[in-house]
Amino acid sequence: MEARFKVAELDHVVLRCRDQARALDFYTRVLGLAEERRLEQIGLIQLRAGTSMLDLVPAAARDEEGRNVDHFCLGVETDDLAETARYLRAQGVEVMQDEPQTRYGARGFGLSIYVRDFEGNVVELKQMPRASARR
Repeated sequence: MEARFKVAELDHVVLRCRDQARALDFYTRVLGLAEERRLEQIGLIQLRAGTSMLDLVPAAARDEEGRNVDHFCLGVETDDLAETARYLRAQGVEVMQDEPQTRYGARGFGLSIYVRDFEGNVVELKQMPRASARR
């Protein structure tokens, strides 16, 4: 089975923050990122970092393995994300959901899936808009 997708960009990284206000201050005031979107009900703050995004989510502590990166997202060029998921499963990759779901990222809303790499990191693969739709 051949891969019919291409990783094109880093879409976003999600950081788990024990002190979200301090993290927000650092990334906006010190580094100059702009706040783009908030989802108060889940505590998500999305910051624009050029063509990519940095998301800040509240966390009482690091995860059980001490990590503070929740996941990162790669923008992928593919015509069929479900087919991409089937290919990844055939390669022994853990695909963490049955069907692609619509989620928000650096290029707006689009279909994505979550997979786990062989080190246990969670990677979101988000279908990029077609070139004609990006103009």
